[in-house]
Amino acid sequence: MIGAENRSPRRSKVANLSRSSHDAPSPLKAFRSGPLKGRARPPGDKSISHRAFIFGLLTVGATEISGLLEGDDVLRTGAACQALGGRLERLGEGRWRVNGLGVGAILSPEETLDFGNAGTGARLMMGVIGGHGIEARFDGDASLRKRPMRRILDPLTLMGAEILSEADGGRCPIVIRGTSEPAPIVYRTPVASAQIKSAVLLAGLNAPGETTVIESEASRDHTEKMLAHFGAEVQVAAEGENGRKITLKGRPELRPAPVIVPADPSSAAFPIVGALISPDSDIVVEGVMMNPLRTGLITTLLEMGGRIDALDRRIEGGEEVADLRVRASSLRGVDVPAGRAPSMIDEYPILAVAAAFAEGETRMRGLHELRVKESDRLAAVAAGLAAAGVSHAIEGDDLIVQGRGEAPGGGLVETHLDHRIAMSFLIMGLASRQPMAIDDSRMIATSFPSFRPIMESLGAQFG
Repeated sequence: MIGAENRSPRRSKVANLSRSSHDAPSPLKAFRSGPLKGRARPPGDKSISHRAFIFGLLTVGATEISGLLEGDDVLRTGAACQALGGRLERLGEGRWRVNGLGVGAILSPEETLDFGNAGTGARLMMGVIGGHGIEARFDGDASLRKRPMRRILDPLTLMGAEILSEADGGRCPIVIRGTSEPAPIVYRTPVASAQIKSAVLLAGLNAPGETTVIESEASRDHTEKMLAHFGAEVQVAAEGENGRKITLKGRPELRPAPVIVPADPSSAAFPIVGALISPDSDIVVEGVMMNPLRTGLITTLLEMGGRIDALDRRIEGGEEVADLRVRASSLRGVDVPAGRAPSMIDEYPILAVAAAFAEGETRMRGLHELRVKESDRLAAVAAGLAAAGVSHAIEGDDLIVQGRGEAPGGGLVETHLDHRIAMSFLIMGLASRQPMAIDDSRMIATSFPSFRPIMESLGAQFG
């Protein structure tokens, strides 16, 4: 077990993570590489990996996890679960055992919960703390400190949690004193956000009654599925044209259940787009989650003319997965509706790269949420396109890319500590006329630590 009584080398997989944020920047350049060929499996889904650790903590007994993403973000969540009394053991690559304490029984952390760059982990854990009678201080790196948390704190205060301190605008560092008697509420989310929904439901686990979350636009549903997987009573119903109503019965006895983490579609996006834009490419991306609330990018790339075939559809760990065959394609510009944003919110940077290699205009509508991600992604994507010599414009919350079937490249992109900006413009460099460089590649490890070796195994050239 990972604890004071056993300080084996495994412990560093969960603890001692803060050092990476203090290392020197690590620039990287991507070169035009020719066709991508072969097979690759991206790392486990980050959203499910966060939740697997958290539900393991809230379950009495041992939860076995396989395929877990061992990136910095997820390991920060694991370290927080350990600080709250969970016992974590790494059994092998991607394989973990979590011995949890159960709903209502977690312990007060002795030190600050440092989430580094992990916005998902921080926001979900705020929900856990908010529904328990303990106090915790949340903090993270410079990027996390810029991200707004008020949308999470507001419903938690309605449930009885107290915000003892916070930085300007409801940002970290934040001290939350939870309540052992959270009030069951009916809460309508102000925006489509799985993080808001999940925080409310996680706080509602310890509420003496039913907690209901109403969404006007359905967001990714991993929390609801995992609640049911661990034995909670949760009902999901349609709400309006595109929304959902989720009702959770509080104070369940969650049962240990194995979790198989499928490959992350947000990480799979990078080799997929790399193959589409690199002439003569033909690759297979294995085990990709095909949850319809996560496949907005695939839908959009198919509309653009991308040759993507789903092979061997199957169920793994309660989620539909498939192997995706991807071949180089002549892409065309499309209009991406705002309603698709919840199913591809993390994929717009790499979609902008695909749009640069398409013929004609691609308009991506309703991207306000990109302004409050790890960076102002809308501004960062625009700056990256400018560095690559790609014609583009921002109109309100819309991003417009004028594709010409190729990209000049040759620029240096400022990543703003954002892993998806970094990977997106490295992928652009694989097919642009001139190499693309990024100012720092360290943060790629937060979500896709094997990005470089996987891409190089397919034929990508970095240096």
